[in-house]
Parts: sequence; structure tokens; C-alpha cells
Amino acid sequence: MAKLVECVPNFSEGRRLEVVEAIIGEVRAVSGVKVLDYSSDPDHNRTVLTFVGEPQAVKKAAFACCAKAAELIDMEKHKGAHPRIGATDVIPFVPVSGVTMDECVALAHALGREIAEKLSIPVYFYEAAAKRPGMKALPDVRKGEYEGLKEAIKTPERAPDEGPQAMHPGAGATVVGARPFLVAFNINLDTPDVALAKKIAQTIRAAKGGYVNCRAMGVMLDNRGIAQVSINMTDYTSTPLHRVFETVKSEAARCGVNVVGSEIVGLTPMRALVDAAVFYLRVEDLKSEQILEARLLEE
Repeated sequence: MAKLVECVPNFSEGRRLEVVEAIIGEVRAVSGVKVLDYSSDPDHNRTVLTFVGEPQAVKKAAFACCAKAAELIDMEKHKGAHPRIGATDVIPFVPVSGVTMDECVALAHALGREIAEKLSIPVYFYEAAAKRPGMKALPDVRKGEYEGLKEAIKTPERAPDEGPQAMHPGAGATVVGARPFLVAFNINLDTPDVALAKKIAQTIRAAKGGYVNCRAMGVMLDNRGIAQVSINMTDYTSTPLHRVFETVKSEAARCGVNVVGSEIVGLTPMRALVDAAVFYLRVEDLKSEQILEARLLEE
């Protein structure tokens, strides 16, 4: 079985598409790596890139695009709806085939050291690669965002795992880790009331007693004039998308607001969407061998 690792770096740039293309170009130039998808959002001012390949090739590509982002993105000028602490905000490794989570952790630690040593960017490790219990969850690492971390990084509690105990003057800091598949799932409301979106996000997010595998926040989409509940589902198999969608729809309806649509950012496993289809269509006893694409991949 071929060893395959997925890497999903997030960059703090979603408006200057020439910058996005230059960053992605660094990945495309690495042999043994395939770019699967990328998505840029001007309101979030963020780009999510997905590529896959052999572990060492993926690590090489991850460093290359991080270095290019540090060159082209100035965090002193960055504004956007999405929380962030650096030009390359986060770099997660995901085991796909023939690779264990422990191997992805080792890959994350090696990349973090390289970024710190060669680029002088402070690095934090998160999720399975975390070295401190209080810094495992990404929201905890990003607390205060870029602006707040400038001072907080100087304290023992917020010191980086690798690199200088000071923000890079342009690139800020970077978070590197290893995790299972995550689904970035956003739900749009037909209202500009961002306070309502934030209230709904508080209802569903795990940290506030909501769904265990749900991280959520309310943001404003200025380009569309509507509010959004922006969600990360850290385990879609235990907490399916349709359950969270129905809760958001119900909470919005209580305030006379409708859901106008939802979106998947980046890639998602087929099962996440099939589970939603089964729920809404009330399909009984659906088997994986009934899904055409799944059968074709087996051939």
C-alpha cells in the first residue's frame, strides 16, 4: 500500500489571487505531490489548500509554501473575518493510507523545527502533535489572534514549542499538527445580524456544551451582506453534518431567520455527504456497494 499523507495548510490571504497562485505554485513544483483543491474566501481573507503525496514530499511542499507565504503576506496589513495568527496560519497533516497518526505527528514535529530554524517563525504544535495539554485545540493556540499573541507569546504559558519567543515581523506565527479528516462546513443566514450567528455558534459549539465534535463561530460576510455560522466538524462520523445543520436551522427559525445555503470549504469524505443524503431522503439500509463512485474506486 502506498504511503499517502494529506496536508491542508491555511493561508491568511483570500483577496490577492496572484499571491495565492504563487504560494500554490511552490507545491506544484514538488515532485510526488498532487494539488487536490484550493479555495479562497475574500470575507475570511483566507485560502485553504489541499494536497496529497508521499510523506517526505508533502513535508517538502509544506515548507516551500510556508516560506513563500512568509515572503508575500504581511500580517501587519491583514484583515479578515477568520481568526489567524500568521501568514501560514495552520498546517495539519492527515493520514490517508499506509501511514499512522504517529508518523504524521513525527512529520509535523520535523516540519515545525524546520520552519522555526530556517524561517525564524515561532511554531506551535496542536491536536495529536500537541506537546502541552492546554495547547491541543486550535482555538486555544489562536486565542487573541495575531494582534493579541504579539504580547502573549512573551509569557511562559504562550511560549512557542519551536523558534523565537517573538512574532516574525511579517509572517507572525504558525501552527503545525496532525489530525483526522475535518470537514469545514459553513451555514449562511438571510440576515446581516452577526450577533445572531454568534449566538447560534455558541449553542452548537463543543466548548459551550453543544456538539462534542463541533467548533463554530459567527462571522459577517461583507461581500454578501449576510451573517454566517462558520463550523469545523472534527469528527463527522460521530456528529453528522445534518444534525448540526438542523440545529442551526431551528435556532435561526426561532428568530424569524432562514438558512439560505451552506458550503463545504475544501474537500470532504464521501461518507459525510452520503450520511446527510440518507437522513434527508430517509433511505433504508443503504450499502456502500450501492454507491457508484465507491465501486469504481474498488475496481
